[in-house]
Amino acid sequence: MTQQYRSGMSPATFCAGGAGAWRIDSITPIIGETLGSAPRLDVRAGIVAVPEAAWTLCGSSGHVRYVERSEKTVLDPVSPPLGRPEATCGALIPIRKSDAWWALPQDERRAIFEARSRHIADCLPYLPRVARRLYHARELGEGFDFLTWFEFAPEHAGAFDELLALLRSREEWQYVEREVELRLSR
Repeated sequence: MTQQYRSGMSPATFCAGGAGAWRIDSITPIIGETLGSAPRLDVRAGIVAVPEAAWTLCGSSGHVRYVERSEKTVLDPVSPPLGRPEATCGALIPIRKSDAWWALPQDERRAIFEARSRHIADCLPYLPRVARRLYHARELGEGFDFLTWFEFAPEHAGAFDELLALLRSREEWQYVEREVELRLSR
């Protein structure tokens, strides 16, 4: 039986193990505990059980939650698609934010996210060099709240490193209680 998902939702399962399109070059704990090692990462459509995996992470991308119309109008034309042939480097960065973050009302989280941390505005210069997709995992009962997926060409690895340093230096990251960075290649 094929599982049906609501329109606009793109659930995915990230499976670490012996097979997959992406080679895991490194797994680095940024804050908190790491994930187990594995040589490959497979990204499967849907929320699926993968008994042979060393570990799995599930999330769902869909309609944007923190982006306002004016920002979406600017983001959409410069946001590259995933799966570009030249984008042979990737990163999966699962993040869990603190209970203090989730206790804030939506408008306060938004103010920290964009008005003070400038998450969207400061990421714009890195597009279209870096493609990204955000998967929400909190509602699925996962150990992380967000699974952030990035793809880029090798010549843009420096720009991606700059982007990560920029984001991690902002107020928003004071609420991150667990973050693991997986660097990937294909």
